[in-house]
Amino acid sequence: MNVNGYEIKPGANLKGASLIGADLDGANLENANLENANLVGVNLVGANLVGADLQNANLYGADLQNANLYGADLQNANLKGAILKGANLKGAILKGAILKGANLKGADLQNANLYGADLQNANLKGAYLYCVNLENANLKGASLIGADLDGANLMSANLKGANLYGASLKGANLENANLVSANLQDANLENANLVSANLENANLVSANLENANLVGANLKYSNIQGANLVGANLKYSNIQGAYLRYANLVGANLQDAYLVGANLYGANLEGANLKGAIVTNTILEKKEDDKDLRIKELEEEIKMLKTLEEPSQGITQHLRDAL
Repeated sequence: MNVNGYEIKPGANLKGASLIGADLDGANLENANLENANLVGVNLVGANLVGADLQNANLYGADLQNANLYGADLQNANLKGAILKGANLKGAILKGAILKGANLKGADLQNANLYGADLQNANLKGAYLYCVNLENANLKGASLIGADLDGANLMSANLKGANLYGASLKGANLENANLVSANLQDANLENANLVSANLENANLVSANLENANLVGANLKYSNIQGANLVGANLKYSNIQGAYLRYANLVGANLQDAYLVGANLYGANLEGANLKGAIVTNTILEKKEDDKDLRIKELEEEIKMLKTLEEPSQGITQHLRDAL
C-alpha cells in the first residue's frame, strides 16, 4: 500500500512522515518506525501496530478503534481526542502521552506504562488496566466506571472528580493520590494502599475497603455510608464530618483518628481501636429532632391526663391540636 508517497508495510521507516487524514484502515505497520510522524485525523481502525515506534507522533483525533498496539512505544505521543475503543495496548509505553478527552472504552491496557500521562476527561469505562502504571498521571474528571484497576499503580495520580463507580482497585497503590470529590460508590478497594490519599468529599457509599491502608488519609466530609471497612487501617486519618452511617468498621484501626462531627449512627465498631481518637460531636446514636421530642412529651402528658378522673375538654382539645 502506498499513501502520499509512503510505502505502508511492516517495518516501514516512516519517521517524520506526514500522513494527515490518511485512510489506513486495517493497515499492517507492525514494528514500523513512526517516530515524530504527523498522523492527525488518520484512520487506523483495526490496524496492526504491534511493536511500532510512535514516540512523539501526533495522533490528534486519530481513529485507532480496535487497533493492535501491543508493546508499541507511544511515549510523549499526542492522542488528544483519539478514539481507542477496544484497542489492544497491552504492555504499551505511554509515558508522558497526551490522552486528554480520548475514548479508551473497553481498551486493554494491561501492564501498560502511563507514567505522567494526561488523561483528563478521558473515557476509560470498562477498560482493562490490570497492573498498569499510572503514577503521577492526570485523570481529573476521567470516567473509569467498571474499570479493572487491580494491582494498578496510581501513586500521586490526580483523580479529582473522576468517576470510578463500580471499579475494581483490589491491591491498587493510591498513596498520595488526589481523589477529591471522586465517585467510588460500589468500588472494590480491598487491600488497597491509600496512605495519605486525599478523599475529601469523595463518594464511597457501599465501597469495599476491607483491609485497606488509609493511614493519614483525608476523608473529610466524605460519604462512606454502608461501606465495608473491616480491618481497615485509619490511623491518623481525618474523618471530620464524614458520613459513616451503617458502615462496617469491625476490627478497624482508628487510633488517633480525627472524627469530629462524623456521623457513625448504626456503624459496627466491634473490636475497633479508637485509642486517642478525637470524637467531639461525633454521632454514634440516632439524634432525635425537636418534633420527635415534642411528640414524646405530648404522649406522656396524655398518659398522665388519662390517670385523672375527668380531664377537661379544653386540655384534651389542646393536646389534640398540638399533635
